[in-house]
Amino acid sequence: MKKKLNCILLVDDDNACNYYHRRLLKELDCTESIEVATDGRMALDFIKSRKNRPDIIFLDINMPKMDGWEFLTEYETLSEDDKATTVIAMVTSSLNPDDKLKSESFSSVKGFNSKYLDEETIDKILRRDFADHF
Repeated sequence: MKKKLNCILLVDDDNACNYYHRRLLKELDCTESIEVATDGRMALDFIKSRKNRPDIIFLDINMPKMDGWEFLTEYETLSEDDKATTVIAMVTSSLNPDDKLKSESFSSVKGFNSKYLDEETIDKILRRDFADHF
């Protein structure tokens, strides 16, 4: 029997994408909680509130108010306690190879994925980063 993650945080302003990912994650039954932030600022506020520290953050690049890059820059200044063991995976519609390279410059980013995630991609992330759970 697998052990569920505590929380997955979707950070994306695309409502259709959030709906799809939330539904897929529920079908996979891999987490107790799925939270949504529609921009980087909202995501940082969620993390700092410590209500439910995310195990995974699926992060979009292009969002209003605070985009994914701005989020990452600020996220990396947080205390180790705030970041804990959170895994960040970029999820973007960007086809620019420079974006993938840029994501690799952030130590907290563990993957770069195209929208929309599928069951196989999520399974790979879970097995790679949470082998003790899955």
